Amino acid sequence: MRTTAPAWVRFAAPIAVGVIIVALWLLVVDVLHAAPRALPSPLAIGTDLGLHNDIIVEDLMITATNALLGLLIGSIVALVLSGLAAAARPIDGMLAPLVAAIAVVPIVAVTPILNTGFGASSQFGRVAVAAIASFVPVFVNVLRGLRQTRPVHRDLLRASGASGIQTFRVLTLPTALPYLMTGLRIAASLAVISALVAEYFGGPSDGIGTAIATYAKSGRASLAWAYVFGGIAIGLVFFLVTSLLERLVTRRTPV
Repeated sequence: MRTTAPAWVRFAAPIAVGVIIVALWLLVVDVLHAAPRALPSPLAIGTDLGLHNDIIVEDLMITATNALLGLLIGSIVALVLSGLAAAARPIDGMLAPLVAAIAVVPIVAVTPILNTGFGASSQFGRVAVAAIASFVPVFVNVLRGLRQTRPVHRDLLRASGASGIQTFRVLTLPTALPYLMTGLRIAASLAVISALVAEYFGGPSDGIGTAIATYAKSGRASLAWAYVFGGIAIGLVFFLVTSLLERLVTRRTPV
């Protein structure tokens, strides 16, 4: 018999793990002095976070905006194409090779091309990279969700005189919604990672990724790590928001 852990345990466990990691980090860096030069003390990182929080937040918002726009664009395109693929097998056959090709696109290789193509002052190349990364998980999950409805349920609605729109609203959409939210949760993390990676390879001289590369190369490791934690914060916010939406949709959707 499975038992559910109390709510306080689910919240306290990650905090305890974080405290342990920081304690071990302090032990290795500040007490034992056994860490490599590129790994600064958490105290130094905290100091730089406090001193440069204004510019860190500014760059954080740029990266978060690029990731969010990419997530929205990639998800909308994926929704439209997955709907077409679910409605017509020939369209599915035409899209399958394209989706497979996009799934294996090397982001590191295509990013400099997009940044160069759209110019050094444009953020569009970074948004495009995040959109490409977001597209595949949303497309695959939504397409699977649209195909989860059972023929007997569709036949029952058809026999009851339901129109195509009513069948979609009552049966197909509720069935596909949990799959959409799962795809968005996966795509959100990929969008943040892709936006960060895109900032390493050209484009405007702003954003979390550009700052990490700049300060790491100039020997300011603690400030670079402060930006790393800024990137982690973006990823956590995206993950938590999409996870919350997924949980709400799952609770509201009948099994």
